[in-house]
Amino acid sequence: MTSPGSIEAAAAANLDGALSFTIPGRNARGRIVRLGPVLDHILSAHDYPAPIARILSEALVLAALLGSLLKEEGGQLTIQAQTESGIVDLLVCDYRSGELRGYVRFDRERLAELPSHRDLFALFGKGYLAITFDHPASGERYQGIVPLEGSSLADASQSYFTQSEQLPSVVRLAVDDTGHVAGGILVQHLPAGEEGRDRLHTRLDDPEWEHVRILAETIKGSELTDRRLPLEDVLWRLFHEEEVHVLAGVTLAKGCRCNAEYIKGVIARFDAADRAAMVDEDGFISVDCEFCSRVFPISLDDIESSGES
Repeated sequence: MTSPGSIEAAAAANLDGALSFTIPGRNARGRIVRLGPVLDHILSAHDYPAPIARILSEALVLAALLGSLLKEEGGQLTIQAQTESGIVDLLVCDYRSGELRGYVRFDRERLAELPSHRDLFALFGKGYLAITFDHPASGERYQGIVPLEGSSLADASQSYFTQSEQLPSVVRLAVDDTGHVAGGILVQHLPAGEEGRDRLHTRLDDPEWEHVRILAETIKGSELTDRRLPLEDVLWRLFHEEEVHVLAGVTLAKGCRCNAEYIKGVIARFDAADRAAMVDEDGFISVDCEFCSRVFPISLDDIESSGES
């Protein structure tokens, strides 16, 4: 008989990770992600209402799916959804080396008046989705921007790949009823075959891709968020008739990069007059980090003395 402790340990092992996979016989690749404690850690920084927590959870999963495409150490993926008149006027998430962070700015009063929270347009109105890849080794930055269209963030991200990358993709995102587990899958067609070869033109009706797309779209949200179900087993359920190569996994963590030393270094770049103007009545320059909801009180004396040393 399996003990409750061993069941809990197995469930924990299936959380906060991303797996990469390829289906070489069908010229396809993918990523699958499930978040648990990392999700709770990020959401706990703010008292988000359920609809806002859900959309941020989906965005964090999407960031993990896309960020894990980066092969370069220190590479960063940033997702930003912004509107001018939506209830949510800013959503931002980023991924770097397995670390995630995210934040949503929204109008709480308007949200309370909204009869339905499930539709993307209801929360954002007319806006755009920007996805940015930063490559520190080469100093290059690539950004794609598409309208926030469709009924969900998954729909909007699929539009990004079709319009900006000309890469047929399936994106599915899910959050369980508790709000404590979220998962997602990204499957893409590689028209030229294996990664590393030059990409040929893309055909959305390619028979190889059509087969993979149909299989990928059978995924259930409950499978993506079932903490008892290993991610490898989800892939087997979807593609058990195919040869699937599961690649190295990535452990995910909450990672806000704010700290007092970094902030002091940023403030030190301002001239003395500007720094003096930032000081509050208590004699500190207070810097807020919206990602982790922390305030860093920096003493002007500390900055000046560190500059002299």
